[in-house]
Amino acid sequence: MTVFAYRDGDVECEGFVAMPAGPGPHPAVLIAHNWAGQSAADNDVAHRLAALGYVGIAIDVYGKGVRGDLQGDNSALMGPWMANRAGLRDRLLAAVAAAVAHPMVDDTRIAVIGYCFGGLCALDVARSGSPDIKAAVSFHGVYAPPGLGLQGPIGAKVLVLHGWDDPMTPPDATVALAHELNAAGADWQIHAYGKTMHAFTFEGANNPAGGIQYNADAARRSWRSMSDFLGDVFA
Repeated sequence: MTVFAYRDGDVECEGFVAMPAGPGPHPAVLIAHNWAGQSAADNDVAHRLAALGYVGIAIDVYGKGVRGDLQGDNSALMGPWMANRAGLRDRLLAAVAAAVAHPMVDDTRIAVIGYCFGGLCALDVARSGSPDIKAAVSFHGVYAPPGLGLQGPIGAKVLVLHGWDDPMTPPDATVALAHELNAAGADWQIHAYGKTMHAFTFEGANNPAGGIQYNADAARRSWRSMSDFLGDVFA
C-alpha cells in the first residue's frame, strides 16, 4: 500500500495513492470517500484512475484511523462535518495542497471526484473557488449548499452524475444546485439517470425500499462520462 499522508493543522490524515505508468508528472484525481470513511473501495477507484493515466489519490476526510462501517449507519462520523462546512472545506483543501506538492503530480491538472458524502465534498472544493482544481465530479452526491455565501466564482468545471430516483437529492434539490452553479459562474453539466437510486455505483447497495440500489448500467455510463469529461478538461 502506498500511503498518501498529509495534515490539516494538528490532524494527521492518511489516504492512498496509485501511480500510473511513466515518469510523470501526471494529472491527478482526488477521490473523496462516502460517509464510511476512506476504504479499500476508494483505493480500487484510485487504481482504475491510474490505469487511465492519472495519479489516483484517495483522500481521508475523517483523519488517520477514523473509519466507519460500509454496511452501517455512519451518521456520527459524517454529521459533524455536515454541521461544519467551513471546517470541511479546510480539511478538503489540505488534501488539495498535499496533491499540489506531490512530485509526481502535474499541479496544473488536478481534479476531485467523490461518492455520496464524497460527492458533496467534490462540490464543496469547487464551491471554494480553489484555483488548484480544474474539475469536480459528483457521483450520487448530496447537494446541500454549505451556507457560507458565495465564496468566489467557481473556476473548476463541474460534472454531476445523478440518479433521478435518489430520495436524498430529489428533483427540486437538483434544480437548486443548477441555479447555484449558474450564480457562481460555473461551467457545469448534470447527467441524470432514469430508474436510478442513491449509491448506484456500489455493487453492495441493495435497499430499494430506502432508495439505495446498485445499477450496473448507470455505474458503467457514469464512469464513461467521467472519463470523457476528465479527458476534455485535461486536454
